[in-house]
Amino acid sequence: MTDEAPFGGHSKIRVAVAQVAPVFLDKHETIRKAKNLISEAASNHANLIVFPETWIPTYPYWTPAALGEDDAGKYAEVMATLQDNAIRIPSEDTTELCESARRHHVHVVIGCNELSNTPGSRTIYNTLVFINDEGELLGKHRKLMPTLDERLVWGMGDGTDLNVYPTNIGRIGGLICWENHMVLIRAALIMKGEEFHVAVWPGSWHTEKRLSDPDKDGKYCDSFPAIREHAFESGAFVISASAMMTPKDVPTEFPYREKMNMEWACGGSAVVDPMGNFIAGPIFNEETLLYADCQAQSIKIAKAMFDALGHYARFDVARLELRANEWGPFSETKRKLTSSELRQLAEKHGVDRTKLERIYEELIEQHTKS
Repeated sequence: MTDEAPFGGHSKIRVAVAQVAPVFLDKHETIRKAKNLISEAASNHANLIVFPETWIPTYPYWTPAALGEDDAGKYAEVMATLQDNAIRIPSEDTTELCESARRHHVHVVIGCNELSNTPGSRTIYNTLVFINDEGELLGKHRKLMPTLDERLVWGMGDGTDLNVYPTNIGRIGGLICWENHMVLIRAALIMKGEEFHVAVWPGSWHTEKRLSDPDKDGKYCDSFPAIREHAFESGAFVISASAMMTPKDVPTEFPYREKMNMEWACGGSAVVDPMGNFIAGPIFNEETLLYADCQAQSIKIAKAMFDALGHYARFDVARLELRANEWGPFSETKRKLTSSELRQLAEKHGVDRTKLERIYEELIEQHTKS
């Protein structure tokens, strides 16, 4: 891979979006379905395939805030089922996905419900998983701010995973749903040099009007202006994966089947070029693998006019600060070595005691600042 040209020197990269329903609340069958879709995308020469928000094992279209008091116990049972079908990262589940990516030589970005790895915790996170075409688990990103009553389902990410991953087809980053409206968070990925931005959603809302129709009633999905603006500002291709699901995809025995807001799950996936133009989709109300051929030349042309990392940046005026250390349930404060202990170490290893003490104090100071 080289950083001298977009896409690692490739002139064209084909991307695919899996606008296909998961196997509802069944992670094993959903992963099996993902592997079949990865294989199909590879057979159609895709270099990268993207799956929607929390595709494994579903987005929770049931709405906790709308449930009555009698549903509290039932809701807890449903959440326990979601825990059982969330995936840990890494785990045998991610190993399966990585092996499929390696076998078919395809990069994969997939949304999932992630079960916390903290011992004793059962918190679920809304997470994107990034895998390269050699089957390596590049990393993950947890949604920073679950929206509205999503906060009854997922915990909040801590932002230490706002990464852009270098691959042999270019630099890949991604955000989840309304994170794509969080200006500073988007800026962080732009500043890290995205060439492909993955935006995932639980579907689309207010899509009864065609995009070309006048928006007289203000009824449109906010995802479309969001992805077009990010494409232009970043000079990257935006791959927008929106979920597709119908009532027939939900088992009849699921207790909230009749209360689920399935209007959102109507798709709307699309791919946008660095000038903000749709080059594939959006497609609504049908399951499909959506493909788009992305040209490296498009990035060069867009950056010639607006380069947020170069001639159109003013880092002397405004800069962004990101916190690198993750939050945990506790931190350990270790006892400092005494002068006697330092003297013994110096004698044992034959080094100057004064020099060793000075180095030790510098290390303590650096650790305290970090």
